[in-house]
Amino acid sequence: MGPSVLNNKSIKKKTIIDKIVRVVLLSLTILASLIIVFITLFISIKGLSPFFKEYVINGTPTRLNVFDFLFGTTYFVSPNKYGIGFVIINTIYVSIIALIFAIPLSVLSALLIVRKAPKPIKNILKTIIELLSSIPSVIFGMFGKDMITRFVNSLSLLFNYQSKGGLSTLSTSIVLAFMIIPTITLVSITAIESVKNDQIYGSLALGASVTETDFKIVLLGAKNGIISAIILGLGRALGEATAISMVCGNAYKGPNFNLFDTTRTLTSSMLQSIHETSGLDYDIRFSIGLVLIIIIIISNILLNIVKNKIGKVKKNI
Repeated sequence: MGPSVLNNKSIKKKTIIDKIVRVVLLSLTILASLIIVFITLFISIKGLSPFFKEYVINGTPTRLNVFDFLFGTTYFVSPNKYGIGFVIINTIYVSIIALIFAIPLSVLSALLIVRKAPKPIKNILKTIIELLSSIPSVIFGMFGKDMITRFVNSLSLLFNYQSKGGLSTLSTSIVLAFMIIPTITLVSITAIESVKNDQIYGSLALGASVTETDFKIVLLGAKNGIISAIILGLGRALGEATAISMVCGNAYKGPNFNLFDTTRTLTSSMLQSIHETSGLDYDIRFSIGLVLIIIIIISNILLNIVKNKIGKVKKNI
């Protein structure tokens, strides 16, 4: 058997293997996509049902009003009125405050790890951050319930304000910040490491200091990746439920922008007493979930638009 025949057989074998792998990967991709589509359709159907389905409450058939639901300032008014307008505002407000806390700490920590820390310390710090990112949310909730609420309660007393045991917007934002810092930091580390050394050395050669290079070249060069990190962090902040429910207080009216007062988020509303409800009170949680999905999609689109515009500016420069 000649070498050319063996080569042809080897090529055919590799081609068959490539086709099999391609089919397997395509099948897994389609399966994952179908799961996402199925979940989204399920939440959408269940979430829209309260606006079309009649529920018998106190012997009277009733249906939820969309306007009252989306723009209401009181979560529940007996027997059948639900309003989450203020909850939407509170959720966005709490998430923004958490990002204000988390972004500087995360980005500067990533810069320290990549550019300043010696290699052994760098590896230790990265390991610690990876461990933090794997901590269950209920642990953050327990920490927040026991420690952060005490701190916030003491802080409120300094301002002559009596908080409800520290259950507040500020406690919620701090817990969220702790939870999203590892995510933003890890992605920011990857983004900073991807900045080419030629740009860094060129900046130093032109007379820029190390600090100027770090902030004007490294961070600016990694800004697209950092924005991607912020998108992931915001997604987790908006979608967190367990830890938030333990420290927010679940206010029934709003919106309230007082940092020391109780708040309510979309996720805490979905989780609260979920095993004790039925009928409209149970189905309404799917409606809240649908609103949450829409908010996350809109926020991701807006941040991606910002990232793309920043990328275009960079190319023009």
